[in-house]
Amino acid sequence: MKNYALLAALFAVFACGPAAKTDPVTPEPTKPDPTPATPVTPVTPEVPSVTVPAFAKGVDISWVTEMEKKNYKFYTSSGTEKECTALMKELGANAVRYRVWVNPSEGWCNKADVLVKAKRAQALGLAIMIDFHYSDSWADPSKQNPPAAWKNMDADAMASALATHTKDVLQALKDAKVEVAWVQVGNETNTGMCLPVGAVSKEDVSGFVKLANAGYDAVKSVYPNALVISHHSNAQDLSKNKWFYTLIVNGGAKFDMIGLSLYPSYWDDKKKAYPEWNNYCNAAMTSFQQLHTDYSKPVMLVEFGMPASEPDKAKAALQFLLDGVKDFDWFKGIFYWEPESEHARNGYDYGAFANGKSTGVIDLYK
Repeated sequence: MKNYALLAALFAVFACGPAAKTDPVTPEPTKPDPTPATPVTPVTPEVPSVTVPAFAKGVDISWVTEMEKKNYKFYTSSGTEKECTALMKELGANAVRYRVWVNPSEGWCNKADVLVKAKRAQALGLAIMIDFHYSDSWADPSKQNPPAAWKNMDADAMASALATHTKDVLQALKDAKVEVAWVQVGNETNTGMCLPVGAVSKEDVSGFVKLANAGYDAVKSVYPNALVISHHSNAQDLSKNKWFYTLIVNGGAKFDMIGLSLYPSYWDDKKKAYPEWNNYCNAAMTSFQQLHTDYSKPVMLVEFGMPASEPDKAKAALQFLLDGVKDFDWFKGIFYWEPESEHARNGYDYGAFANGKSTGVIDLYK
């Protein structure tokens, strides 16, 4: 029994001892794949293509980013907040217009600001007009000041600077895949642009033509298919329009389209009232047809406005024009100027909004 017990004890000791060690198995290294990996192309959102409308139902909403900075909001008729550009499309607009200043003191309407607004319009499929003022601020019949940086340039140097500025802005838009349908070379250039170099007078238009043609060529170098507009105010005044266009055409100015402004009911301080719109609108209809006949150019109303406080009259005037030009294939559209503005927000009295909502005028575009 003792021998048996001893054998049993020895067996227990060895059974409870440490297990025999085995060498770890080293995995065979993975051989590199001789076929190079296909690079992954990042997916970028597709930018919608924009079809240029046969008739532009347009709005100039250049103030929009500045108004947003001041925390102004825009709303549908039911009170739903909506970004202004998208709201304009919902109201029936198919095109937008943006002004460009060279070096504005507060930055609004410079290249960067225009790019922000134009990208929104492109994403919504809206056709785009770019309106070059060739100034650091407003250019219109009462003032056509060159940018401060161009002030002391002669005609040749200014034409070169103007072309460079035009190409710079348009190329930035093109690089961002923004399509541009129309470009204004100058804004309401009744007396010329970048005065005194680009003055228009019966004695001499050579400076104006040099600048205008430099702008025209610059536009075509970036957007060959964009239509270049020569812009004059006062569509109701045929004699002044003919005086201007005859001079610049005879002087050799290049442009593709006549652009006009019409504000048929501007405040009459003597009468302390807004005049009736009918006379100016009827006269403008005559101008449209005669200018097209005389210069063989398409015509567009690139600015239009009526008193915001009289929305019914504004609707009547706009409807009169829409009805009057609908059968003219050479008449290419109407742009309402800054309809999103209102006196309480930015001091302008000829918009088409109240308390951030449409007064119903732009809705006629539907």
